[in-house]
Amino acid sequence: MDIADLISPDGVMVPLKVTSKKQALQALSHRAADLTGQNERVLFDVLLERERLGTTGVGNGIAIPHGRLPALSGMYGVFARLARPINFDSIDEQPVDLIFLLLAPESAGADHLKALARVSRLLRDRGMCDKLRGAETPEALYGLLTSGRTSQAA
Repeated sequence: MDIADLISPDGVMVPLKVTSKKQALQALSHRAADLTGQNERVLFDVLLERERLGTTGVGNGIAIPHGRLPALSGMYGVFARLARPINFDSIDEQPVDLIFLLLAPESAGADHLKALARVSRLLRDRGMCDKLRGAETPEALYGLLTSGRTSQAA
């Protein structure tokens, strides 16, 4: 599974100016609603419910909020680089500045897990994260996210 299968150029937000986890999830839900045609509030509620199960702040300034919705026709991603790091209740207690939202149909099963693993592998690469933190435009971020390393199997 390629990152390009999950995200479109319209799914990149930079710089996202928020001051809290809730604001970040609201902004991501808003963009995801535009991309998926789903109700923004339903998306936000799915993300909040997932966060109640445990934080999606995975450490090293990265969060991968995700959720499943019955009405989705496919998987969707939204990537945001924040203007300023925020508290995301991360497992390492460090603030987050890179967020990759992943949404999948309820029926996605293993594909949802493969997509999460693919995003996680990409964002565990410190060199890639440094490049993402240095990119100035949505186009540059999209190019980095979907560059040659996406050919790795999920």
